[in-house]
Amino acid sequence: MSETPKKNNQLVSLLVVALLAVAGYLLYVNFKPSAPAPVEPVEYAACETPKAPDGVKPVLLQLELKTGDVLLELRPDLAPLHVARLESLAKDGFYNGIVFHRVIDGFMAQTGDPTGTGMGGSDLPDLPAEFTDTPYQCGTIGMARSQNPDSANSQFFITFDDANFLDGQYTVLGFVRDGMEHIHQIKKGTGQNGIVTDPDKMISLKVLDR
Repeated sequence: MSETPKKNNQLVSLLVVALLAVAGYLLYVNFKPSAPAPVEPVEYAACETPKAPDGVKPVLLQLELKTGDVLLELRPDLAPLHVARLESLAKDGFYNGIVFHRVIDGFMAQTGDPTGTGMGGSDLPDLPAEFTDTPYQCGTIGMARSQNPDSANSQFFITFDDANFLDGQYTVLGFVRDGMEHIHQIKKGTGQNGIVTDPDKMISLKVLDR
């Protein structure tokens, strides 16, 4: 029997393998995943918040977030009862690990509820309002409350931008002195109420020695 057909079959097989190899190479070259474009770091402008007047000794808190530390300056001249409350709770470690349960992009990030629902607070009694004419602007720290003006307890919020519609209605107790870029990077919520799924948390909130 002649071996010609057998050799022809081998040649055809080799040709098919070669064609498949070429096709595979062309597919790889044309459709291989490209390297992701480098992500440019986002720069956030520092908030120009007012400093404590002469003779006022602010309470300084260090807020540790996953992206870095934030320096909070609480003003007892604006809200002595609320400042004393945050200072006391921070010294007790109350805020460590509490999440930012409500974060609205362009408005504010709210935290301070140990239940993470927005309905909780500390075991201490609620505080009477200490409203002033201090405007809400970028980096302002305010006390959260219910519809009752005298219901603030442990929850507070930090504004991302000016929020003058809050002026005179929510107690201002201080300002972000440094690290506002980390506040901007807190995970945002969805919907009008800003409820956050798998929210970021305060790793710690500590009182600094003065």
